[in-house]
This record gives sequence, structure tokens and C-alpha cells, in this order.
Amino acid sequence: MNKESTYSLLNAINDPEDLRRLGVEQLPEVCSELRQDIIKELSCNPGHFAASLGTVELTVALHYVYQTPYDRIVWDVGHQAYGHKILTGRRELFSTNRQFGGIRPFPSPEESDYDTFTCGHASNSISVGLGMSVAAAFKGEKDRHVVAIIGDGSMSGGLAFEGLNNASSTPNDMLIILNDNDMSIDRSVGGMKQYLFNLTTSNRYNQLRFKASRMLFKLGILNEDRRKALIRFANSLKSMAAQQQNIFEGMNIRYFGPIDGHDVENLARVLRDIKDLKGPKILHLHTIKGKGFAPAEEHATEWHAPGKFNPETGERLVPDTEGLPPLFQDVFGETLVELAQANPLIVGVTPAMPTGCSMNKLMATMPCRAFDVGIAEGHAVTFSGGMSKDGLLPFCNIYSSFMQRAYDNLIHDVAIQNLNMVLCLDRAGLVGEDGPTHHGVFDMAYLRPIPNLTIASPMDEHELRRLMYTAQLPDKGPFIIRYPRGRGVLPQWKCPLEEIPVGKGRKLREGDGLALITIGPIGNAVCQVIDRVEAETGHTVAHYDLRYLKPLDQALLHEVGKKFRFIITIEDGVIEGGMGSAVLEFMTTQHYTPYIERLGVPDRFIEHGSVKELYKLCGIDEAGIYQAVMDLLQTMKG
Repeated sequence: MNKESTYSLLNAINDPEDLRRLGVEQLPEVCSELRQDIIKELSCNPGHFAASLGTVELTVALHYVYQTPYDRIVWDVGHQAYGHKILTGRRELFSTNRQFGGIRPFPSPEESDYDTFTCGHASNSISVGLGMSVAAAFKGEKDRHVVAIIGDGSMSGGLAFEGLNNASSTPNDMLIILNDNDMSIDRSVGGMKQYLFNLTTSNRYNQLRFKASRMLFKLGILNEDRRKALIRFANSLKSMAAQQQNIFEGMNIRYFGPIDGHDVENLARVLRDIKDLKGPKILHLHTIKGKGFAPAEEHATEWHAPGKFNPETGERLVPDTEGLPPLFQDVFGETLVELAQANPLIVGVTPAMPTGCSMNKLMATMPCRAFDVGIAEGHAVTFSGGMSKDGLLPFCNIYSSFMQRAYDNLIHDVAIQNLNMVLCLDRAGLVGEDGPTHHGVFDMAYLRPIPNLTIASPMDEHELRRLMYTAQLPDKGPFIIRYPRGRGVLPQWKCPLEEIPVGKGRKLREGDGLALITIGPIGNAVCQVIDRVEAETGHTVAHYDLRYLKPLDQALLHEVGKKFRFIITIEDGVIEGGMGSAVLEFMTTQHYTPYIERLGVPDRFIEHGSVKELYKLCGIDEAGIYQAVMDLLQTMKG
């Protein structure tokens, strides 16, 4: 479809300055065209769909009212920022979104001045916006506005409340926009969700109060101290009248709303009205995730990131998976149900990812034994620790990159007490198109130094099932299992549930002179490489699957240290501090002196692209591993 003949207004908008030349009555048409452009582009180049459709009017109104990029718009998470990208000079490049070498999946200051801060993990926008507001005041930039956008799902994160608490006591003029669509990825949960749903206030009242306060300031009757006292008094009266306490105004943060987040003309008017108000403010919007595309409105969870689809009919173009190996996450979900049926102490915990990690399988079969705690990874770990302390056995499933947010909780609330719980790290390793904020490549390095932990990674689906079975046996302490996004290698994935002794690796292949040591599913690629090398050269290469990063299989490593002069370690994680480093440390401590080459993710943040492309970039695809082996065999001959 020819873009030039499709959109009468959007075609002429190359940046927000062009948008601001339009009349406010033209904004609904801009929104319609922007929404259609997002639908068309994402139907063939998949991405985060429903969230961006829900913020079209908000995006247009913000760039229309504020002088971006001088005024700061801080997005939270970034799932909802596709319209923002299109309006800020990236429409022609938007077809490359999430593709290797294309524009980034989330806002990034490295890509555009309009992207004020990195976002990929939830709940940081209020803290970031407060920092920017304080910085503007510090530098005397009194005309610079700061707007922080946060969703109702992200508002459940602890960092959001820390930011609100600080914003209530630190001088600032920030506007917080609460985009309330009753969703995160799955439906939002918890008391904050219900509170926001019930919260109401009068637009007429807020407008009258704003005009009165502005007049009193001009007459010199009202100053800042008196204003704060008056706000507290007015809030008390309003709470008595409404028989409802407003949590935001209770923190001296002016509250406006809720208003319809899809009425772009009214939204632009409200933003103008409150734009220059002094002090922190919050504007509460009600929006619909997937707005304007009926299938996404009806099934927002499925349409969070739906893949390719027909934009006319809404039919999702789901590839045929008949006969393919299962997703690791589905093996986890099915196995957890199986274990829970046999062990009445097992419970499941996830921070807002029941569908993504397949905890929904336990929720469907045993709803009283599965807990979605919302976007709150630190709480998920500590909550699990509390249940473990009093006799339950939690399986807490958190995406690897999000587990970084619960590091102290794991140390302080679980590891120190050596509590029995299982922490399953989904999406470990390079995850692909979501890029550096989502790659789960640091977990082995940051978890390895913590005492009392058992850390394991299965090479295939059978190993995942057996590790999960092992982890729920008595007195195993904190047991961590990391596994990747995507499919395994075994179509016949069900197997008997048997124990894998803690700290026990396995030798997969005998060899002469050179040993390859792997951990996790990357070992399957190494098997293919060894087959090729042996077929081409006749040289046998040993292969050891470490299985456990902690504790290490010392007997296995003693065997390797005594027998082999050359070792290659291969892992889907950072080289610095990971499995290869652990092998190096062991060999040095035990006075073995082999030549060791480590393959893994290099010491830099890896961009977005398909997993295959990123493995190649890091030299850990089959071709890269093959070349490393051949180079070392050549060295051995020399």
C-alpha cells in the first residue's frame, strides 16, 4: 500500500513541530491515521501491539501540547511508545522496528533526542521524571516541563511508590500521567488496580480550583506555604464529601481525573489547563488496551505481542507447530502441575507473567495454589521466602532480566536463611528482538557468588523436568533453574521424573586433546559442531555438560584438568564472571594449566535482532563454535 496516498495528515508530519501546526479539531483524524499505520506495520512486522494502540490519543496530545524534545516525556516500559516513534521522525524506519540493525524495540536516548530515557523494565518513570524535574530547576530551566507516564500495572511496582513518596516531599512541577487500562500483560491484579478503578473526582471542581488559585496568587493572597495548607484542607473536605480518601492527594500530589484517554481534543485541553500548575500533579486516564482494533480490545493478553496477523480480519497467522519440540515455558508449566499434584506443599508465584511463563496452567488446575503478584519482582521473591519459611515450597518464575530487580531480596530474604524454594528463570540468555533491556545474560555471573544457592541449567526438556523434580525434593535450599525463551529439541518431551544429583554433570562424548564444556541448551549446538568436526577431520573432541554452575562437579573438572591440554567453555551468558570464569578459577586453584578459551556474550550490551543473528554476532552460533574448535585444533597440531 502506498503511504503517500493513504494518510492525508500523517504523511505531512515528520516531527512534532508539524503536528503542532494543526488545529485541535484535526487531532482525531491524526489519531485515526496513526492507529491504522501501527496496525498495518505490526501486522507484517510483529511487536508490542495492544499497548501502543491504547496510547495513540495520549501520544498525540502530549506532543501537541508540549514542546518536545525540550519538554521531557518519560515513558514507562516502552511497550506503548510506537506512536511516539512514528511521530518523532521514525515513520519511514518503523518497518525495521525490532529487526537486526533497525530501530530499537523500546525508547532509547541513543536513537532519538525525543527518547528521554531508557525504558524496558517497568515502574521507573516517576523516579526518572522527578530527577529530570529537579535537574531543570537546578539549572534554572523554569520553562522546561517534565511528564512521566506510568501504567496501572507498573504502578504496582515498589519503585513507583518510592518515586511517589519522594515526589510528594521534593520541590518539583512534574506531571504524572496514570494510563489506567486495567492491564499489564495479563490483567492487572491487586488492591491498587481496584482502587484506581473506583477512583473518581470532578473535572469541574478541579478547573474551578485551578482558576481560583491562579487568581489568588496574582492578588498576593496565596503563597506556596498557604497553598499547601489549603490543598490539605481541601483534600480533607473532598474526602469527607466523597467518603473516599485519595491516596495521591493524601501525599500532596494534585489529582485530576479520571478522564477518557481516547478523547484527544479534551485531553489536549486538560493538558494545557494543568501544564503550568506548580507542584507535582497526577492526571488519571482511563484507556482501552488495543483500542481501535476489535480483536485486541476483546483479548488484550493475546494481542500484547500477537505476531503476524491479517489487519482486515484480525486472524492471527500462527505458524504450524505440529511435530515441533515444545516451548521450554510450556514444559515448565506442565511439569509444575504434575509436581504439584504429587506434592501438596508446592505453590506457584509469578510477577505479572502467568501466560508468558505458563504459570497459567497451574492457575487453571489449582487456582488456590498459584499467585500472580503483579509487577513486583522483589516482592515475588520475598513473598516466596515467607511461604517457604513456614513450610510451603514455592516455585517462583521470573524472567531472567527482571530477576535483576530482586537481587537483594534473594540474598537477604532467601539465601541467608537457606530457604527451600525454587526460582525458575525463564528467558535466560539472548532473547532476541526485545534487545538489551530484556537479554537474560547476566544471571549466572551475578548469582554465582551468593552462598547457599544451587544453580542449574538444563540442556533439553528432559533435563528441565528432572531438575524441577530434583529441586522439590526435601532440604534442597534455594534452587535456581535457568532456561531460554523458545523451543527445545525433543518433540517427545515427556519422560520419567528422576533425580539429578546436585552438582553432578555428565560426559557426553569422549575425545582426545580438546574438551568442550557447556551449560544449558547451547550444548545441543555443540553436539552438531562436534559431529561435523569429527566427520571432516577424524579428530575426536570431548564434550561435557556441566549441568550445575553451583556447586561445580569437581570430579568432572578434575578429569578434564588431568586429561586435556586445551579447553573451550561455551555459554549463553556473559563471559565475564560466568561459567567459563568458574572453570578458570577451578583450574587455577587446583594447579591445572590447560589453555582455556571462553565463548559467550562479550563485555558489551548486545543489540536487538533474532536469536540466530545475535548468536552469530557473539560468535556462539554453530559457525562461530566450529571456527573456534578448528582454530584450536590447528594450534594443537602446531
